Amino acid sequence: MKIVVLAGGISTERDVSIVSGTMICKGLREKGHRAVLIDVYCGDERILEEDFAQESRLFPMEYDVDAAAEYMRSFNSQIAQMKKTRKKFFGANVLALCEAADVVFMGLHGEDGEGGKVQAAFDLMGIRYTGSGALGSAVAMDKGMSRRLFAAEGVPTAKGMTMKRGDERLSADRNGIGLPCVVKPCCGGSSVGVEIARTQEEYAHALEAAFSYEEEVVVEQYIEGREFSVGVVEGKAYPVIEIAPLEGFYDYTNKYKAGSTIETCPADLDELKTKEMQRYAEMAFEALKLECYARMDFMMGKDGSLYCLEANTLPGMTPTSLLPQEAAVLGMDFAQLCEHLIEVSAR
Repeated sequence: MKIVVLAGGISTERDVSIVSGTMICKGLREKGHRAVLIDVYCGDERILEEDFAQESRLFPMEYDVDAAAEYMRSFNSQIAQMKKTRKKFFGANVLALCEAADVVFMGLHGEDGEGGKVQAAFDLMGIRYTGSGALGSAVAMDKGMSRRLFAAEGVPTAKGMTMKRGDERLSADRNGIGLPCVVKPCCGGSSVGVEIARTQEEYAHALEAAFSYEEEVVVEQYIEGREFSVGVVEGKAYPVIEIAPLEGFYDYTNKYKAGSTIETCPADLDELKTKEMQRYAEMAFEALKLECYARMDFMMGKDGSLYCLEANTLPGMTPTSLLPQEAAVLGMDFAQLCEHLIEVSAR
């Protein structure tokens, strides 16, 4: 198949996306596909008009994935200035290349890639892509909306609320949540901007940090206990994985710094608790109108109560990421998983 792996972008998770995209592209090429890697925002001006007349030039048999990733990273220092001067989101040749492909593998992370805008554009253009559609992607990206849908559909979640600047509930003694609590941007990802506040001073600092990313934040009850994640593919839950950071919680550093977290799959849970969490993961998938695949994050309190925190519609995709670890328990290696996600997205 001719496959475009779309990565990069302008979110705070740009670097993570490039890593995911690189590994996805390598995995698909390992399976014999003519996959190429391109930055959704920066594009590739080296592609010429005449290249589109020759399929072998757009999707060559021999291809240096690492060189493509380095080309993407060469724009990192220019992104801020590009955002000031550009109105268009899609980079040079991106849409034309995606139209020429059999399918686009979405290796994007963060609001601009996961929030439904790219998916909506592709829907209008008839471009096939992996993962959830525009509606489910947009709903899952908004943590406040996700919370309301979880509550409506019987998916247990932590007590919480959304707030904007100037909200009188910004004081910890007025928000109905109390301390300690968790503060995070409403539409962020990879735990960027997420902080645990145990004092009024920490709460004020956490709000300031979250508001530096966007104008709406989520404040949630802090759940002390164990953290888990469950992949859902075609509506069916994968094995549960437990995430145990050696220090602190599963923040951006612990997610992407090697050796900072102990991950156990299948998780050390009894059969009843495992099935309960998997059932809630499938319910969350359906409540948010997700399609194809996603990953649900959970906390389990000390009393055994489960809380679904959020859904990740385009979860991290490296061999050591959570979803690939779950797939490995089912006998799928990383390249096979990449191929399988294309298959389920095409149905």
